[in-house]
Amino acid sequence: MKRLLVALLVWLGMHGGGAGAADMDGRLRVTGRLLRDGNAPRDFTLSTGGRGDTSDWVLGLLASAEGRYTAERWQLVGRYDGGGRAYLDFSQENTWVQAAAVEGSHALGASLGAGLEGRVKDRRGGARAYSDLAGSAFVEYAPDARLALRLRLGAHRFFFRPDATVNFGALEAGALLRYRLARRHALSVSGEYGTRRYPGAARLAPDVPPRPMPRRSDGALLAQAGYTYKGPLALTLAYTYLETRSNSFGESMQRHRLGATVGVHLPWRMMLLGQGALGLNLYPDRIYLSPEIILLDDDEAQNMLSARLVRPVSEHLDVELSYAAYGTRLPQNGLSYFRQVGGLGLTWRP
Repeated sequence: MKRLLVALLVWLGMHGGGAGAADMDGRLRVTGRLLRDGNAPRDFTLSTGGRGDTSDWVLGLLASAEGRYTAERWQLVGRYDGGGRAYLDFSQENTWVQAAAVEGSHALGASLGAGLEGRVKDRRGGARAYSDLAGSAFVEYAPDARLALRLRLGAHRFFFRPDATVNFGALEAGALLRYRLARRHALSVSGEYGTRRYPGAARLAPDVPPRPMPRRSDGALLAQAGYTYKGPLALTLAYTYLETRSNSFGESMQRHRLGATVGVHLPWRMMLLGQGALGLNLYPDRIYLSPEIILLDDDEAQNMLSARLVRPVSEHLDVELSYAAYGTRLPQNGLSYFRQVGGLGLTWRP
């Protein structure tokens, strides 16, 4: 990824209209946290029964870097996030995650542009080790500062190391529409559809006589609508619908999710950042056998509520207090999930 970014920067520098027309900027943040995790192994339990002590201390480290190169008709944007968590007792839950994204675009006229984008995420450790790669080409229409429409077409590849049968390749198409209602109010609508192909055969339903099954294939639909307000506080509301239809028994699901994020400045130079989400998962086969429920980050897969209180202590250093709670219940099998994480963190900014 570093070599790709350097090559793109050099190429754009040669073709972007000269050094005088170019502009570069970037940001770097490094955060260390000491956390107390109330459910370190992320266990599901029977609703009628309890479990032993699964809490643990965690050391976390996260580094984030992003940069932008802008020339007369070209723009390159890149971001990298890397970090890990080390548990004191549940060392099998130690994880290291890296994610990178890059986008290059070229203005074809006053309101039309085209470009390429790519992203990669790699997670190591525990039962959730995977690599996720995607790339696409896009065109964007922006007649003025209030409206922007992007259409994209690309490919997606997923590798799950503990179980190769859920690896997949996919072709995807998507659209994103952003519209600014006023200076502080904006709406967005997006949609995406992908056709996924897996290496193994589809799973047969238990009440169906045995017979040869075709290769597993899924159709994945994602739709989202959101509202953003930027004023005395920053507020985002979003509704997300995710549907996976599979020819393999137990792999189909529907998810409705309503989420909100808010940020507000408080006295004594403090900032409060909050996030919450409620979700409803439905399973057409009345069972869900895919490992996806453990692959997604907790704030994507569960109901959640989190808060962070941040205060700068110097020009380059912030201190934060954080708390998050995650939970869900699977009524069809009596399983429930609950996890609380809280702690103290320090963020350095150059």
